[in-house]
Order: sequence, then structure tokens, then C-alpha cells
Amino acid sequence: MTTRTCLAQKTLPARHLNRAPLLLCALALAAFSVPAMAQSAMGGNATGPPQASIHDDHNRPITAGGFVKSGLVVFQDATKAAGLSGWKHVMGSVAKQYILETDGSGVGLIDYDQDGWLDIYLVNGSTYKALEGKEPAPHAALFHNNHDGTFTDVAAKAGVTNDRWGFGVAVGDFDNDGWPDLLVANFGKNRLYRNNHDGTFTDVAEKAGITLGNWSDGVTWGDYDGDGRLDAFVSGYLHYDVRHQWKAGDSDVALAFCQLRGAAVMCGPRGLPGEGDHLFYNNGDGTFTDTSEKAGVSDPGKYYGFTTLFADINNDGRVDLLVANDSSPNYLYINKGDGTFEDQSYVSGLALNKDGREIASMGMAVGDYRNNGLLDVLVTDFSDDYKVLYRNDGEASFTDVSDQVGIAQLPVPFVGWGAGLVDFDNDGWKDVFMVNGHVYPEVDQHDWGTSFAERTLLFHNFAGQRFEYVPPAEGSGLAVVTPGRGAAFGDLFNNGRMDVVINPIDGSPVLLKNVDPAKHHWVELKLVGGESKATGRKSPRDAIGATVYLTANGMRQREDVLAGGSFISSSDQRPHFGLGDATEAGTAEIHWPSGAVETVPLPAVNRIYTISEGQGITGALCAGKPCTQRPAVHGGPVKPPAGTPIR
Repeated sequence: MTTRTCLAQKTLPARHLNRAPLLLCALALAAFSVPAMAQSAMGGNATGPPQASIHDDHNRPITAGGFVKSGLVVFQDATKAAGLSGWKHVMGSVAKQYILETDGSGVGLIDYDQDGWLDIYLVNGSTYKALEGKEPAPHAALFHNNHDGTFTDVAAKAGVTNDRWGFGVAVGDFDNDGWPDLLVANFGKNRLYRNNHDGTFTDVAEKAGITLGNWSDGVTWGDYDGDGRLDAFVSGYLHYDVRHQWKAGDSDVALAFCQLRGAAVMCGPRGLPGEGDHLFYNNGDGTFTDTSEKAGVSDPGKYYGFTTLFADINNDGRVDLLVANDSSPNYLYINKGDGTFEDQSYVSGLALNKDGREIASMGMAVGDYRNNGLLDVLVTDFSDDYKVLYRNDGEASFTDVSDQVGIAQLPVPFVGWGAGLVDFDNDGWKDVFMVNGHVYPEVDQHDWGTSFAERTLLFHNFAGQRFEYVPPAEGSGLAVVTPGRGAAFGDLFNNGRMDVVINPIDGSPVLLKNVDPAKHHWVELKLVGGESKATGRKSPRDAIGATVYLTANGMRQREDVLAGGSFISSSDQRPHFGLGDATEAGTAEIHWPSGAVETVPLPAVNRIYTISEGQGITGALCAGKPCTQRPAVHGGPVKPPAGTPIR
């Protein structure tokens, strides 16, 4: 806890004082006057006190071991078979002397050619020699989905190689032309790749006025003012200069911020200058206006911003804004509906964990894990600390329930990045998935019970009451050990199963194909926004910001169309619903960004329906191909809307 955190408690209502105990504040304030060496156990990251080392039966750190001989196999490592293993992420030197080299990059799932199949965009980092023009820059990858389980890298042909030191990515149709675009956050100038509808993109960031120029990290799209156009938010991490990178022994950074458990490591982020955040209003003519200060989201405290996301947290039909900040309090900005936001970070309970401590937040996922219509928030953070699940209690008030639901203890040795609240077995309940990997290669030289390359973690949801750890079976996808960073979740094979794409640091991507043996049914929706006759307003063409409630199988689930989240990544934007053993797909209640609400009965299970605002179902995919027969429900055929073929 920092001094600024304790001072902020003075503004908290009494009912929230338990979130930041006064004793902790007193200790933090006292520590502020203690010599820096006394804080060395903390290092440059906000985290808990050092924990005991944990090893498996083979004396491997639990983060790289703990495998079981047999057990449930949910994922299969399909990286090589899919043709992804030849591409490699590069970020600085392997030694990781400086913080610029450690944070990794994101993943974007995008159907860039509109063929109905998700393609994969992998952001790459760079090297110092490339920045100086002394060697070719590492290229980002755009893997085209070949519909047969394989992918082909077409980034060069498509013009999206980036060739800059890349971090986050978000997919969104900013110009409402029906084709998804890419916003890429970089150290240096950002890219805005506009889709040309012919398999290529054009970088229009300069004209759009969205380049910035220092260290941008996370990006998200959302229509915050309700005009039917997507606006962009970009988080800033550090204000950084490669000509003067901080290292242990520098006079302008405390030694404590360059140590972990007394061992020398790279410096930061604590002790280093932060970079502000930026909100860009979409002018509708291909340009954007920076409205950060006017809207109240400019981050005057210069916190270390990572993952960010527009999502409707308080169910008022307007997208709010969340920012996961590294080693500083998280942000929750509530949309006031007048072009401005109210900072409710502390009042909501999202700024800190239940111990009243700021954490090293990296990844963030939102999802309704209890099926009660409220978006909960999962945040991943550093090792020696638990990862936090914030339960939404309504009215934008959250409670840290990590201990109560059973996900607190086991992830402590892991450094968490990508995060997902996703239903992997299609039983209708969202599970917890965490992607992990350390930032300090030096950990492999010490007996700290952790490792640089780490495995993922999966927790199965039991009816919204608790989560149960799924052990990694030997040879399965959960047993893959890699220094994970960005991750995106989606149905890559159009079979109704949610897969995972991981972008590790300094390595090949990992594709975890969902092979869960459960034969549960499912349904997915591709939403197309339009103009509502009822409200007279428009939704963004890709319907980002829409909320869907599906009533089926005796439950009411919620899914939102989002652009951002996990760790600086962008997942499948098609709402996905597991149906268990139900044979009826139920009814979708769609809350469009325009304010319109539509109820659409879904004819059959195991299909991907296209629903256009005001028109109902306008298309369907069966086993990845246009449906050729009308599905039968209740013993008879379903008649499509007038003038709408079942495709």
C-alpha cells in the first residue's frame, strides 16, 4: 500500500472502510519513512509478502509442474498442427534487464475477411537494434483461418506487420462499414489499421490523431456517448526513454525497486514515472478528438495502466470504463450519460483487494459467473499474491470473494496475465482461466517455488457457488509450460467450443484447442447493429456494447459484446452460451447500444446465428457452413422472418 492509497481512504464512506483497514494504512505510512532497503522484499511490483516455496513430487516448482498421470483433458495443444509454431514473439533481450522487455503483447481474434471464421492477430515486440534501424523489426502475425484446422500467416500481404514495439490490440469497426479494424498500442506511435475489404489494411492512425507516441499498453473500443460510433480508450504505462533506462544502482530510482527477495532484477514499475491515459472521441469523419480530461479519465495520478475495457457495469445501458493498473489502484469510471465519467474506483471496492492493498493488476476479465445478470470482475496479478475475483453486488459495488469461491490460494506462486471468465464445458456456467509467466528470468536461479515459464490454471464453476481446480493431465494443453502474456478466447473452429490463443513472451504462440469430452449443446450469436425505429438512435455496426440475456435450460445467462480485456487482448465478440443437455436454444433478449431491446426466439441448438438489429435472424452457420435446412423445433420446421433465408 502506498501513501496515496491511505490518503484516499479519507474520502471513503464508512461502509467501505473494511476494504482498507486503518492498521494497514498506518503501516504503509510508517514504511514511507523507512530506508528503501527495508522494502526490498517487495521489489518494484505491488505484491504480498514472500510465500513459502512449493514443489511437486519431482521437485519442480509448482508453476512448472504438478501434473497428474490421468484426469480430465479439456484442452489439446494444437499449435504445431495448426501451423502457428513457426512464428515467434520477440521483446528485447532474453536477459530482461529493463522493464520495456518484460510485459509482453496481446492477441486479437478477428474475422478480417468476413468469411465467418475467426483469424488470429498476434502483436510482436521489437529489439533495440530494430528501433535504431540496425536490423529488421520483428513482425506481427495475422493468421488466416483455413477452415480445416490450420492457419496461414498473411500479415505482410495484409499490411499489418506493425514493425514497432507492440503491446495491446483491440478489434472494432470504428468507421461502421461492416468490416473489423485493428487498433494496436505501441511503445512509440500507435497504429490504427482500417480494413480495406480486400484482405488488406491501411494504417490511418496519423490522420485519425490517435498515434500518441510514448508507451501505450491496453486498448478498448466502446460507444461512450451513444452516438452509434465507437470511441477508443488507450491506457498509458510508463513515460519511458530508451536512451535512459533505469537499472539497479541508478541514483534516480530506489534500490528497493530493483530487487526481488534481495536479488537484483530489472527496475520498476514502482519508482518510475507513469504515463497518462487517453480517451478518443470518434468524430465520424475518420478522425478522433482527445477528450480524456473533459471526460474525467485522464489518469492525473499517472498510474501504470495495463488492461482496459468498456463494459456496462451498473446495467444502465451505458458502457462504463475499467482499467487494471499495475502496482497502483484499479480504476472504475461510471458513465454519467453526459459525456463524462465519475471515478468510483474506491467507493466500488475495485481499487484494492480485500486486505486494502493495491495489487500488481495485469489481466482483467468481466463476466456473470453467478448467472444473476451482473458483471463480475476477475483480476490477475503478481506472484506472492492471490488473484482477485470481485463479485458484483449491484449498484456498482463489489466484494472480493476470492477466498470464498476457492480460487485464492493455489494461484499465489504464479504471475498472472491473460484472464477469462468463459464457459469451457458448455454447462451454462462461466469458468475461470488464468495465463501465467514470470517477469524475472532470475527466478529460475533461486529456490522460490516459481519459474519464468509457467502453466495455465483452470477452475470449473459449480453453479456459481464455488470453483474447483482442474489439475493438468500430462501431455494435455493445461500442462504446456510457457512464459504466457496476452490471451484471447473464442470459437476458432466454429464447433461451439471455446479455445484459447496465448501470446508468450520470446516464444511461439500456443493454441489450446478445446477437446472437452462433455457433449453439451450450445448457441452463439453474431450481432449486427443498425438504427432503432423505437429509439431513433444507432448502434455501432459491430454491436460492441450490446448485452444479451439468454433464457434456456432453466437459467438466464448474460453475455456482452466487448473489445478488450484478458491481458491487453481482444477475444471473440460473438456471445457464446452453453446449454448443458438442453435441446432447445431458448430466447435471446438483446439490449442494443441504441437503447432498443429485442426478444428473438432461437430455432435450434448448436448453431451460430446472425441477428441484425430490427430484423431478427438473418443467417445461420451449421458446423461452420451456411445451414442448408430449416432446423426443426417442437416437432416442426421453423419459418424464418419474411424475406430472410436460412443460410
